[in-house]
Amino acid sequence: MRLEKIVVVGVGLIGGSFALALKKAGLVGEVAGIGRSRATLDEAMRLGIIDRIGAFDAATLGGADLVLLATPVGQMPLLMQTMAPHLGPQTTITDGGSTKGDVEAAVRQFLPAHLSRFVPAHPIAGAENSGAGAAKADLYVDRKVVLTPLPECDADAIERVRTAWSACGATVHEMTPSRHDQVFAAVSHLPHLLSFALVHDLAQRENREEFFRFAASGFRDFTRIAASHPEMWRDICIANKSALLSELEQYQRQLEELRNALLVGDAVALEAVFAEARTVRRAWAEGKLS
Repeated sequence: MRLEKIVVVGVGLIGGSFALALKKAGLVGEVAGIGRSRATLDEAMRLGIIDRIGAFDAATLGGADLVLLATPVGQMPLLMQTMAPHLGPQTTITDGGSTKGDVEAAVRQFLPAHLSRFVPAHPIAGAENSGAGAAKADLYVDRKVVLTPLPECDADAIERVRTAWSACGATVHEMTPSRHDQVFAAVSHLPHLLSFALVHDLAQRENREEFFRFAASGFRDFTRIAASHPEMWRDICIANKSALLSELEQYQRQLEELRNALLVGDAVALEAVFAEARTVRRAWAEGKLS
């Protein structure tokens, strides 16, 4: 399969890396980029991520084989509404958002004529850096990408998106949108929320310089993701708030158990939790739980 023209809306880490990977694989002819910032688009041109700067018009979108929405999920409804009149009937559309229930709802509202060609996706390859300068051709190598196709999706549209992500080096999986959002609320969205919260808590303290002066590897590892894009994670948390609130409540129950163990000095209970966590964490790191 060769994609003669693709359009990437949002040419930063996710969209830019997608374009670079497909170019490296020799799978794409022309890449047009659309974005809010002319400076970012110019940088993407300079870095060879895109071949030309496009717009939400028929000239850019009409003949595209594939359109990728690689923006924060909160922007997608308006983008879908804007692009709808200019999409060709055979153009396949996908996205790179970290939530999928809201994407499905937006597609049904703003792209009803293109339900059969829209294949929601989530590349699990984020990083704390963003922008065109962060894009790299090998970002998706040996990473997972989850597709959440709608019941109306054409088989060839699903295969086109699957093939594109596979060409980027990713391993492709499928889930329903609701199951996706439940799983990623636990293993992605909650960790980001906790990381942001810890750094914010310390940042509000009068003696914060002292805390950060002595913070070492444990703090660095736990809070690395607090350097992530605030707008993107704001949108993710709001979009997936129901599942995220459920996971937060579960985590609060775990914290309460640990608090009670500390209050009574229950070393056995603490060690049991720590030991099980270590065993499972090591098994996951060794690929035994993947």
